[in-house]
Amino acid sequence: MTDGQAFDIASLHAAYRAGWSVAETIETVFARIAAADDPGIFINLADRSELLGEAAALGAFDPVAKPLWGIPFAVKDNIDVAGMPTTAACPDYAYLPEKDATVVKLLKEAGALVVGKTNLDQFATGLVGVRTPYPVPRNAIDPRLVPGGSSSGSAVATARGIVSFALGTDTAGSGRIPAGLNNIVGLKPSIGALSTTGVVPACRTLDCVSIFAVAVADACRVFEIAARPDATDPYSRHFAPGVGLSLPPVLKVGVPATADRRFFGDLLMESAYDDALQMLRSLGHQIVELPFADFYATAELLYEGAWVAERYAAVKDFFDANERSFHPVTRKIYGGAKALSAADAFEGLYALQALKQKVAPLIASVDMICVPTAPTHFTRAEVEAEPIRENARLGTYTNFVNLLDMCGMAVPSGLRSDGRPASVTLLAPAGKDHLTALLAAELHRLSALPLGATGWPQPAKCLQAETDEDQLMELVVVGAHLSGMPLNGQLRDLGARFSRRALTAECYRLYALSGTEPAKPGLVRCQESEGASIEVEVWKLAAEAFGHFVAAVPSPLAIGTVQLADGTACKGFLVEPAGLAGAADISRYGGWRAYIASLAA
Repeated sequence: MTDGQAFDIASLHAAYRAGWSVAETIETVFARIAAADDPGIFINLADRSELLGEAAALGAFDPVAKPLWGIPFAVKDNIDVAGMPTTAACPDYAYLPEKDATVVKLLKEAGALVVGKTNLDQFATGLVGVRTPYPVPRNAIDPRLVPGGSSSGSAVATARGIVSFALGTDTAGSGRIPAGLNNIVGLKPSIGALSTTGVVPACRTLDCVSIFAVAVADACRVFEIAARPDATDPYSRHFAPGVGLSLPPVLKVGVPATADRRFFGDLLMESAYDDALQMLRSLGHQIVELPFADFYATAELLYEGAWVAERYAAVKDFFDANERSFHPVTRKIYGGAKALSAADAFEGLYALQALKQKVAPLIASVDMICVPTAPTHFTRAEVEAEPIRENARLGTYTNFVNLLDMCGMAVPSGLRSDGRPASVTLLAPAGKDHLTALLAAELHRLSALPLGATGWPQPAKCLQAETDEDQLMELVVVGAHLSGMPLNGQLRDLGARFSRRALTAECYRLYALSGTEPAKPGLVRCQESEGASIEVEVWKLAAEAFGHFVAAVPSPLAIGTVQLADGTACKGFLVEPAGLAGAADISRYGGWRAYIASLAA
């Protein structure tokens, strides 16, 4: 347990406002490193005097100009930090970079301070965290367990409160598994959202820089600062900012079908996952079971053909000249790639494309997918006995994600009855990073867990973001476009953002229209003495998206002006009088959602 000043960003900035100094933060960092007594966390540490000099150069506290002012962070040792060796956990590979990796540069410019370079599974190949020539980092919750990898040191440093956040990388789950095994948050961004310039590649086509934090809000703050297009990275992509999103009241959350779930006999982890799904239900979301065989088949491709060859290609010249420098397990994986041909690689790519086509309708049928972060816990002794098998099992719910171009957020969901951490990962198509984060924040809040292994309570500040709301148009939806309803995806596909639940003024009647598929209601304005207040939702769209949406609205539905109970008015769904032929007045239910629930009952 870590005593003293909490290092989540909100708490540390509050301390700075109250007079705490950056020098005190730095001294606390080094004191916590000493107290952890874990030589496996860091491969290299920053020089204390140089770090104090960087802190002094920050000037007066200014979290507006520098939103990460005075925030200490750690960097996985396959990501360049100028003046600190990059080893990728292979001493013979070490080099001294002259420039920061793009993501490190952006975070430094925002006022963050690099404390050191963290340990990893060598060349970021592994999910266990023990494939390193250096001492193995100890799991922050239970030292008998593996810390998870490949970003082992980054996760442990964060969970112990040594740093506020840490950078990792994620190709097969390296930004999620260590988070789940150490009771912290792991943000696995959309591929290309964070630049990989200055990162030692594992699989260049799949690699992501990941973010470890003790709270969802911190991971998202770092992501917002670091997510910038980078012309020096050919895989960099620009996604529209997700800030300003609100969580819709009802989400369709896909989960592996009960018969398809894999826990390898770990009943406690299975029970913890069931508890997490019940938390989602308690928040009002719909659980949708999905067949998962094709997701597992996709996951199995990652250590076959094309992508094993890609790992070998990343360090080919060094490997061919220095095989003995590699960890035995890593050497076996990379060495196997030398027998692969270009034809093998193309066969893998063809297999992936076929699987993508099969799972695309499943992914599109839900708003996001919730899976266990890891199917079980393994002790270090168990991994030592079965290093390949247990590593593969840890990747059950992670290995398919980057292959399918999805983003993800691993979040603590509770503690098992044996005290070991439980975690789930929320997955969504690329570009939906903030949507997964918003739901992750709700789950973390409901868990009421302390942060990492520190004992610190969760910060009171909720996940919030800013956007230029003036550039968005409001739309009142009444029926099939409500969150969780069949046509809500039409809004999501146009980038619509949920704004709020609302009530109309008491001058409307609601009808169930005849012969519509899917079933739709019609909202009609009437005399106030004859009307009722109807439950609706307000969504926001960019002007161009609003135009596309309105142009596709079919008769007899129409877009008009809807008066709300708070005295405001927005554009929204109404129905032409001709559309009421054969319609049933359902105003007494107070809204479409209540009416649909009555049919189910």
